[in-house]
Amino acid sequence: MTTMHGALSGLRVLDLTRVLAGPFCTMMMADMGADVIKIEQPVKGDDSRRFAPFKNGESSYYMNLNRNKRGVTLNLKGKGREIFLELVKRADIVIENYRPGTMEKLGLGYEELKKVNPRIIYGAISGFGHYGPFSQRPGYDIIGQAMGGLMSTTGWPGGPPTRTGTAISDVLAGLSACIGILAAVQSRNVTGEGQKVDVALVDSVVASLEIINQIYLSTGQIPQRIGNRYESIYPYDSFETKDGSCVIGAGNDKLYAIVCNVMGKPELISDERFATNPDRVRNHALLKPLVEEWTRTVTSEEVVDALLAAGCPAAPINTIDKLVDCPHIAGAREMFVDVEHPKAGKMKITGSHIKFSDTPTAIKTPAPLLGQHSTEVYGELLGYTDEVIEALRKDGVM
Repeated sequence: MTTMHGALSGLRVLDLTRVLAGPFCTMMMADMGADVIKIEQPVKGDDSRRFAPFKNGESSYYMNLNRNKRGVTLNLKGKGREIFLELVKRADIVIENYRPGTMEKLGLGYEELKKVNPRIIYGAISGFGHYGPFSQRPGYDIIGQAMGGLMSTTGWPGGPPTRTGTAISDVLAGLSACIGILAAVQSRNVTGEGQKVDVALVDSVVASLEIINQIYLSTGQIPQRIGNRYESIYPYDSFETKDGSCVIGAGNDKLYAIVCNVMGKPELISDERFATNPDRVRNHALLKPLVEEWTRTVTSEEVVDALLAAGCPAAPINTIDKLVDCPHIAGAREMFVDVEHPKAGKMKITGSHIKFSDTPTAIKTPAPLLGQHSTEVYGELLGYTDEVIEALRKDGVM
């Protein structure tokens, strides 16, 4: 029986994060039912409120990452520090993505927070982590991609190192922080004690390189840029077609044989240059043009349809407009959903990619206006009256 509660219902998160990595982490928690209270600076708010694209003057960047959260404002200095500590007493998780040492300077580092709530789980996302010789370096997504090795292997042979089209080191760090924090919740269920979870953008990128790291560690060879090809399997690449290109993922000998038969070239199955996967990887430059002798005579759709019908993975290279209209991705899997924002109006945002059988994710509320829920949250958790909140606003605390 499907319930109306999310998988993380009952967890309260104090979200001090800004821009992408941290908000992506807490967005997933909010989608899964946690009560995420986004705490922003008075007047200014999250930097991403000023990031394009905009809809009716509101940042779509911000609105996508901060749905399902309650928004309050609070200056963490002075009186605001004491208010924050009171909130910590009533929370399960605190997450921030300031430069290491910032929260300690405010007297709000993990060592201080656990004095008022030993069960608190403290998530920290930064460019290089909270210890090590580079810990004080500033970090953005492009820094993570460059320092973590990803850019060195992204792009085409002979071309320059290339950043991926999305802020993947931020996303990887957000995913990693969410996993680590939820693991800490499970540990607390056993021990009764919270802990600090330290996630770095650079570490997250390094962990994602999988076979790239192992090539060097095993052989001493420094991996280079190889385009859309994969180091360990072939044909696993993009191929030119009559109207563009598509991808083929023949991940084993059986699938390679299917490709050969669909192409009408069964003799390539036993060709000693391509007989095994290591042979095909070694001779990929010889095999690709043989495959493209076929793919260039037909459309991408015809290549994909023929291979899928025969049982070999293949796919079009979708542009975003195709995703939004796709009956599987946008339709059945609900990866684009409608929300009604009080200022931006009706709009689509990206849906949750995590699907549950009994505690489904849901986007119930749009991203908050700056300080939208201050009266509600401070009244509910701390018992502040409207008059007290208004006085704190006048003093610049909220």
